Amino acid sequence: MAKDDKAKDSRPQGLLPPRQAATAIARLPKGMRDVGPAEVRGLERMLKKIRGVYELYGFEPLATSALEFSDALGKFLPDQERPNAGVFSFQDEDGDWMSLRYDLTAPLARYVAENYDRLPKPYRRYQVGSVWRNEKPGPGRFREFVQFDADTVGTDNVAADAEICMMAADALEAIGVPRGQYVIKVCNRKMFFGLLESIGLMGTENDQRQLTVLRAIDKFDRLGATAVRELLGGGRTDASGDFTKGAGLTPEQIDQVVLYIGLYIGMQMLPNENEAAVDHWESQCDDWAGVVGKSILGQQGVEELRLMALHFHAAGYGLNQIKLDSTIIRGLEYYTGPVFEAELTFPIEGDDGKPVRFGSVGGGGRYDGLVSRFTGQPVPATGFSIGISRLYAALQALGKTGAETARGPVLVLVMDKTDLGAYQALAAKLRQAGIPAEMYVGSSGMKAQMKYADKRGSPCVVIQGGDEKAKGEVTIKDLIAGAQAAANITDRAAWTEGRPAQVSVPEADMVRAVREILARHSR
Repeated sequence: MAKDDKAKDSRPQGLLPPRQAATAIARLPKGMRDVGPAEVRGLERMLKKIRGVYELYGFEPLATSALEFSDALGKFLPDQERPNAGVFSFQDEDGDWMSLRYDLTAPLARYVAENYDRLPKPYRRYQVGSVWRNEKPGPGRFREFVQFDADTVGTDNVAADAEICMMAADALEAIGVPRGQYVIKVCNRKMFFGLLESIGLMGTENDQRQLTVLRAIDKFDRLGATAVRELLGGGRTDASGDFTKGAGLTPEQIDQVVLYIGLYIGMQMLPNENEAAVDHWESQCDDWAGVVGKSILGQQGVEELRLMALHFHAAGYGLNQIKLDSTIIRGLEYYTGPVFEAELTFPIEGDDGKPVRFGSVGGGGRYDGLVSRFTGQPVPATGFSIGISRLYAALQALGKTGAETARGPVLVLVMDKTDLGAYQALAAKLRQAGIPAEMYVGSSGMKAQMKYADKRGSPCVVIQGGDEKAKGEVTIKDLIAGAQAAANITDRAAWTEGRPAQVSVPEADMVRAVREILARHSR
């Protein structure tokens, strides 16, 4: 019979650590989060599937340092005059500014520049890791989060851009997002700059107005045409009374920008059922070519989209996976050509209780100037980044995290503390058979051990008391089938009397019996 759970510790008092007053407060820094075992395992399963897709495309893994010299992040810092604005930075013993990486792309650029001569060209890598941003946290917005990037460096062939879009679609389907509940939206920044050129808005003196136009177009999905017109003109006052200054365009310039976006609106209609996707994409490109007019840069962007569409078609991708979308511009300054965004289209409940689309879970594009900061030579590159936490939240909304299959280890209970070796041997046999198992290493009695097994999510426990050992047997209790009954067990006598959802088998059959229980609950 097990000793009472509240019995005093029998160890000599000299072996116990002295009691002491608490000297620290257990608290988590603002904007950070802890991740529990269920989510960690779910994330690992999701990442494994994405990693498998990237490996199929020939990408190889890379892990870069979490710390970089701040000047390696360069102009892509939020404010290069204040090294700790937007990033977490400090000075090392030599007086150099160091920063926690803000994203995974700038460290990649530094790595490629440092190892350029020995790397294959093009160089294809993927990386998953934490990034840190010293920004104001908010609901669902953390200062540390995980990104999963894939990049191709060293080629200006738009086949590389098309391939990353196709790979993004494959990754979403691999983790369980059904076709029709996501879309990879594709555009080209050169088209946007061609539009600006056609309305006379190029030149450094127009940098701020260009940025305002870009942001206005980017808000089309959320705000609609009327609000975007206001943002392109004098400005807009939102429902809260806040005023946003506009780009100050003339009515004629606004009409041209709205025409550019208006083509996007018409393109949301599904094509004729007899029209091939490639023909639909070709028709879109023809329309955009008319909007950008004589702009050489704009026409180049249109032609690059045509080529990407041919790759999509050749590889068997359709409009239920990839769409060309003129509102996809991307906010970062370093994108120079094709840009893309992965959006989940299934609805979730918004803060007001009304259904809203889940939205973007990743994006990227071509950035031909980032690596050349280190080399002084043109090094074209393209890449895509997934926001892992947001993507996992999407899988939770779809019920596809696989958490329902996650189980803890089989627990071998300790009934006789003078014979720990025998229980360790039972746990070892299970592990040798490939079954996760542990011997209880605490000092509590049976009731506490059963509670421990429940908290661990153990599918079953293995028990060998004096009677079982004399017979050469073990008792295996199915905790999933007998969870309700287990709550009433208080001691060995109650266990023996009730024997809920349990079976006694020869010790030699322990592995087989445990496997049968595991198989029963994995269906």
